[in-house]
Amino acid sequence: MMRAGIQGRGELTRSLTAILIVTGMVVTSAAARAAEEKGQRKPEVVPNEYVVKLRQPIGDVSLQSASALIGAPIVERISEDMVLVRKKGDFHATDMMRSLAKNSAVALVEPNYIYRMSRVPNDPDLFHLWGLKNRAALDKDGTRGLANVDVGAEKAWDITTGSKDILVAVIDTGVAHTHPDLAVNMWVNQLEKNGQAGVDDDGNGYVDDVHGYDFANDDADPMDDNGHGTHVAGTIGATGNDGKGLVGVNWDVSIMGVKFLSGEGGGTLANAIKCINYATMMGVDVMNNSWGGGGYSDILKDTIQRARRAGIVFVAAAGNSAVNNDTAKEYPASYEVDNIISVAAVDNRGDLAYFSNYGASSVHVAAPGHNILSSIPTGQDVYSGTSMAAPHVTGVVALMLAHNPDLSYRDIKERLIRTSKPIAALKGRVVSGGLVDAFYAMVDIRPPADPNDPTVWSEKREEIVETAHPYPDSHEQTWTIRVPGAKRVSAHFKKFDTERRYDKLQFFNALGESLGTWSGQREESFSPIADGDTLELKFSSDTSVSGHGFEIDYIVFE
Repeated sequence: MMRAGIQGRGELTRSLTAILIVTGMVVTSAAARAAEEKGQRKPEVVPNEYVVKLRQPIGDVSLQSASALIGAPIVERISEDMVLVRKKGDFHATDMMRSLAKNSAVALVEPNYIYRMSRVPNDPDLFHLWGLKNRAALDKDGTRGLANVDVGAEKAWDITTGSKDILVAVIDTGVAHTHPDLAVNMWVNQLEKNGQAGVDDDGNGYVDDVHGYDFANDDADPMDDNGHGTHVAGTIGATGNDGKGLVGVNWDVSIMGVKFLSGEGGGTLANAIKCINYATMMGVDVMNNSWGGGGYSDILKDTIQRARRAGIVFVAAAGNSAVNNDTAKEYPASYEVDNIISVAAVDNRGDLAYFSNYGASSVHVAAPGHNILSSIPTGQDVYSGTSMAAPHVTGVVALMLAHNPDLSYRDIKERLIRTSKPIAALKGRVVSGGLVDAFYAMVDIRPPADPNDPTVWSEKREEIVETAHPYPDSHEQTWTIRVPGAKRVSAHFKKFDTERRYDKLQFFNALGESLGTWSGQREESFSPIADGDTLELKFSSDTSVSGHGFEIDYIVFE
């Protein structure tokens, strides 16, 4: 997930926090204060812009009159009771928010947060969809996958391959609705398609919205000018059984493009709200939200709650900062709204992806998100991120609804958690402790225990392997752990702490095949499993910023 990171814009020298009216007093929201106390990064905002929720709808009142009412220039309506204010000049942002909040016509005021798409870029040389069916092949990094570490799509397709009656909103950078793998599965607003050009034929307030709407550019063509949204859409529903290209989790589905992220990958709170409101109004069944950033927003939370009241499932990427969302919140995934399903990413061996956020109580499930092949406007490409994990879950939700349209959002969320395949590396990392599985979710059966769980192996041996603490810069070191006669070996890490993305530990088996790469911080956990009697570790650091390193205290084997 590419998160907000632009600093020093405007006069934002102090932390911007959401302002809330409580019994006539102006206070900062508890969530915002907590985030500030924890030292979390300041959210990125559009300078001098504020989203204002009014106590009463403004109806047909002109923007000029409404501006006079709240004492600030309104530049556009977001909804009947919500407006966007833009105020330029020499003033402090927090003071401006307090001034707005004191107005009796104002219920809430927040910065116009900026959100970023949730993708970690990668190279286009992976040509198999391991997330749907893991054939234990080598991926683009040379890592051999593990069979059954996938979303169980092939068994699920024996039950259903999806339905055009299920409507999925991809809230993102848009969708390339002419893509050969997506065109057949794009939602079509028949009243607009068969109506008059330039006329709001269906009376929903938007003209010519045939495949959705582009709120980033305020037009009716949500064409993807980035690639991210099309990649997400391909995982959810690239057309199946057509003899060409890719296949999504659903062979048949209706995909609505709802764009608020620009070609550069950024979007605003105001436009995110418009997207969710539009998709809610148009009666979607599930929304995919592979984006995040900004700060805590009561207004965005209220908008998601409106979708919840409409019975809509809200799937959200957990984030790509390799942090624990139980303490370091990631929005919108971390809002405590019960239709939200927060998704972590795993690699093709079932290990938590090095970039993925996690949370034993706040991240609900995991799904494939590393080296994922899917559609982009110009063809196909391989991306990584919780952005790629979320659409696997959205696709599974769509399959569940195709099989049983009467499932409520509560039923769906509870089933996904209850029927996730147990994965040892996900114990204590996500609520379900495992990987989403479409087949088990549809038949509502608990899957068997993880066959690759080293915590249940009976053979154990003390083995002290560790770096210097801290480890030196520009350093390389290799260790070999061997247990003669063993069939499988795994090492227990008491601690792991390196500079994320730059200082890495790679794992290999006796054949030299990669078993995965760790970077960043990890809580106590077991290494990837090496088949055979040998586990090799190769550590490397760059020229700066050294961490504690790692400590192995024992190994297990069988």
